[in-house]
This record gives sequence, structure tokens and C-alpha cells, in this order.
Amino acid sequence: MIDLSDLRARPDAYADAAKKKRITIDVKAFLKLDQGRLDLLKEVEEMRGKKNAASKEVPKLTGAAKEKTIKEMKTLSDELKKKEDELTVLEAEWNALQLLLPSIPLPNVPVGKDDTENKEVRKWGDLPKFDFEPLDHVTLGEKLDILDIERGVKIAGSRTYFLKGDGARLEYAILMFTLDHLRKKGFTPFIPPLLVHYPAMMGTSYFPGGEEQAYAVGVQKEKDGPVEGDGAFLIGTSEVSVTSYHKDEILKLEELPKRYCGISPCFRREAGTYGKDTKGLYRIHQFQKVEQVVLCENDPTVSAKMHKEILTNAEEVVQALKLPYRVVDVCTGDMGRGQVYKNDIETWMPSRKSYGETHSCSTFYDFQSRRLNIRYEGEDKKKHFVHTLNNTCIASPRILIPILEMYQNKDGSVTIPEVLRPYMGGQEKIVSRI
Repeated sequence: MIDLSDLRARPDAYADAAKKKRITIDVKAFLKLDQGRLDLLKEVEEMRGKKNAASKEVPKLTGAAKEKTIKEMKTLSDELKKKEDELTVLEAEWNALQLLLPSIPLPNVPVGKDDTENKEVRKWGDLPKFDFEPLDHVTLGEKLDILDIERGVKIAGSRTYFLKGDGARLEYAILMFTLDHLRKKGFTPFIPPLLVHYPAMMGTSYFPGGEEQAYAVGVQKEKDGPVEGDGAFLIGTSEVSVTSYHKDEILKLEELPKRYCGISPCFRREAGTYGKDTKGLYRIHQFQKVEQVVLCENDPTVSAKMHKEILTNAEEVVQALKLPYRVVDVCTGDMGRGQVYKNDIETWMPSRKSYGETHSCSTFYDFQSRRLNIRYEGEDKKKHFVHTLNNTCIASPRILIPILEMYQNKDGSVTIPEVLRPYMGGQEKIVSRI
């Protein structure tokens, strides 16, 4: 959610942001609706004032004067009821459209239509050279009996899988190594709720607009949106739960920044990706992730510092795994509605013969905190909305693609990255047990 006073002051900037982010919304139409709401609200408040004043006068009146005033009050009440009903309808439309307005990307964000126009910032590591014909992660996983996609599909449909044996152990080793890495950096680990209600999805700006990607549990669908009741949504990232942790709270300045990390299963429908990345573990419905979440002061300089910190944390994990990667500046057309700046880490995946996205690092400024109503009291004793940021520190099984493919050996075994061995009882290799 954006600052409406800023929108009213510079509407062209927001119209330009919508265009660059490829978001369809008519800013001028919204401002017309906004002014209509303000005018109607003023009219309603004036009518309420007249009604209240007349109510106080009636007990003091007698005879014809009293009857006349009561009659006028009845007419006023009827008219007020009509205006209030109009305002209710208008405010529902106003609130709905307000949630579609985008934040303004920072000046250094590249303008582009999609991920093909993201800009490379830097690279790390050397690409692997094999003296044998390397296998892709699916073939490796099947030969080592640590991955079974066929049976996953049999019982749960497309884009599902079983990790088994050392494959399951390897995933948890990666997750625990990453969690320990962040704990040493002062991050508080969370195991968050996997099911959340609509306000958390809306508050973190996944709704409206991302409903088709979420799994709804016990939610009735109506034309004007979901009816909550006992319904909830499976999270696609622990960002949703952890960022919402301080919803409707006022924090103290000295508490900031809040450094949190959520570890959780994540669920995504991958709607609209039919025929895309159908082979293997790249685009799936269920995965596990360690997500960094930061709440900090409402200050662009502080936000930039925190963005660099959480991006560095993720890079350190990939470097510890000795996986070559690159960092890109995400372009406007590949950004979400609320992001003002975003980097992706793309790790080299031999079977794809390219870098594949494994991490995303986003700065939102106060876009999410306005929706979630998370504030702090500044040195000026005024209440300010916090800035929020988040970054994947690791997500599996996608990260298994480069690990299995780059650590494979000629005999079909896979060497376990050195930093993960303590989490696997000192085991050095995954070998076939078939």
C-alpha cells in the first residue's frame, strides 16, 4: 500500500511506475474516485453534524417547533442513510483499487519487460569442467535412489516428487547449515504458521493479484473475493507469516532492526507455467526454504544497508557450498507490485547450460508495513511505518540441482560439499545403494 498523500502530489510518477512494472491500473481514474470519496465523506460528516445538533435541540423545543424539527430530522436521516450507503460502496471500490497501486522503483532499477532484461551485477566462481559426460540431476537422483519423481506424480500429480534416503538428509543438511549461518549473524529463527488468513496474504502484497498461485483451504470463493470463515491459505514463503508477526504493533526505535529468519515448507500452484520447466526439481509445488525478513527504520540509507547485509548472507551460503553464481539487478517488468529494488542470485546449473534463479532479495520500503500497520516511535516521538525487506537464504530442492550436478563424479557418486558433512554424520559421498 502506498502513501496516498504522495500519490496525490505526484501522480505521474505512479502512472510511470505502473507502466514500467507492467501493471494495469488507471491512476487518474483512481484519483477521480479518491476525490469523489473525499467529497462524499465531507458531505456525510456535515449531515451527521446537523443531525447531532438537531437531536440536542429537540428536548428544548415544544409544540409546532418541535414537530417541525423532528420532521426535518426524519428527512435528514433518510438522506443521510442514502449517502452513507453510497459511501460504503464507494469506499469498497476505493480500498480495492488502492491495493493495486504499485510502489515506485528506485532510480537504479533497470527498465525492462521481463527476466530476460535483468542486468548482471557480478559473478562468483568458476564454471565446472568435466572429463566425462555429466548427468542431469534427475538421472543422478534416480541412479542414486535419492529422488523419485514418477511415484510423486503417481500420488500427487505433476510437479511433485519424493526425496528419499541421502537426498532427504542432504536437503535437511543444507537447511540446518543455512539456519546456523544466520543464527550466528544475529537472526532469530522462526518455525511459522503454514496456514494464514487473508489479511496476512494481503498485508505482504501477495493478494490481490496472486490468488491463483496460492492453495486455499476451506475458503469459499465469491465474485468479490474470498470469504474467510475458517478458511486459510498455504504460504508460498515464510515471508508471509514472519513479516506479519508484528501486525498492528508499535515497536520501539531501539528494537530495530528486527532480524528474523523463517524455516518452512512452501506451497505454490505454479499456475500459468504449463509446459515451462516441467522436467526435474526447478519448478515444483512444494519445497522448503530459509527466508530472511528484516524490519528496520523508515530510512532509505538504512534499508540499503540492510539489503546489502541480507544479500551478502545468501551469497556467503552459496560460496560456502562452492557453487558458481551471478547476481542480477531485477528489471521493472520482473518486479512485484510492492518492491522498490530487487536482486536475484542465479546459480550455475550444468544441465540447463545456464544460471538459474535460486534466491531473491527484495526491499519494499513501507509498502508492506502500511498494509500490516507495523509502526515504530521515532526520535521525533511520531509514529512511522517500518521498512521491510526479505531474502531467500536457501531454497531446496532447487539448490539440489547445482549441488548434485556439479559435485557428481565419474563413477556416478556425488561428493557432499564439505560444509554439509558435519550435518550428515561426517559422510563424504552419496553412492548408489541399489
